Amino acid sequence: MIYELISRLLPQQSGNLASKIYDEDKFYDAFLKDLAQCGSEVIIESPFVTNRRVIQLLPTIKKLKSRKVRVAINTRNPEEHDNFLRSEAQSAIGLLQSEGVQVIFTEGHHRKLAILDRNILWEGSLNILSQKDSREVMRRTKSAQLAWEMVRFTKLDKMIS
Repeated sequence: MIYELISRLLPQQSGNLASKIYDEDKFYDAFLKDLAQCGSEVIIESPFVTNRRVIQLLPTIKKLKSRKVRVAINTRNPEEHDNFLRSEAQSAIGLLQSEGVQVIFTEGHHRKLAILDRNILWEGSLNILSQKDSREVMRRTKSAQLAWEMVRFTKLDKMIS
């Protein structure tokens, strides 16, 4: 009875909004599957970038680039990090740039999201290009409207060439 009352009070979602939540253990398998299906564009915002995660994603990124998929990463300038993280970020960014990935630097960056073909939006707390030991959550939403809204909100549409 309480559940029914609460259900009536909560705003109803549109039936055509497909959304699912992932933790740090399930995220990368699902994300890699989505990446493999991309046809035109991948945008990733990750404030921290490490060799370990970039090397894990690099084979998929190489395949995307060979299919002429635009890949853009928005991250912090490595100069904003301490010595160890600065070195890690510089090295990982070099790997990405050597594959033709556009890397954009945003001061004070802390957003964690990915937008795939402007149709799938991943957002949450997980640093996609650096996550290691932390407990995280990422929501995958299949919605061109929400993906485009995020691109415009973050002004990524003006930064990506």
